[in-house]
Amino acid sequence: MAIRPILVAPDPRLKQKSKPVEVFDDALQRLIDDMFETMYEAPGIGLAAVQVGAPIRLLVIDLAREGEEKAPRVFINPTVTWTSADELSTYEEGCLSVPEQYAEVVRPARVRVAYRDRTGEAQEDEMDGLLATCIQHEMDHLEGVLFVDHLSFAKRSMLLRKVAKARKLAKAGA
Repeated sequence: MAIRPILVAPDPRLKQKSKPVEVFDDALQRLIDDMFETMYEAPGIGLAAVQVGAPIRLLVIDLAREGEEKAPRVFINPTVTWTSADELSTYEEGCLSVPEQYAEVVRPARVRVAYRDRTGEAQEDEMDGLLATCIQHEMDHLEGVLFVDHLSFAKRSMLLRKVAKARKLAKAGA
């Protein structure tokens, strides 16, 4: 396993649409393992393959809190089959590709998602709470959408300027 670099906005690769996974091979298993190691090290609760430079429809999630047993979940070629469009929830979201910036985002409170698991087996789960928010956030990455794209132009611009400023300060200090 290896920790991979996480792309940071405004990297144009984050805006590309990811392609479906067609082959379930050892290389895919290594990528999944690397993604979990990268996510845990960051630390984060979700990571899409495109965030580590692999524009395929793969994401990993683990909502276990510090001190809890890890609960890793893999979602390959996920699609939303239903949402509670009339029942919404608001969470303060952050993103490993928009470091140290957070904002409230409104999304459907519940979703049903069809996907393939790590072995390629078809699955479908209904999700709510933080898992529903997290899966929607990570699936946005597969379409080239960041959580800041759900914000007003002014708020999005402010957050992205803060990311750019932090990057310049980090380079100057390096």
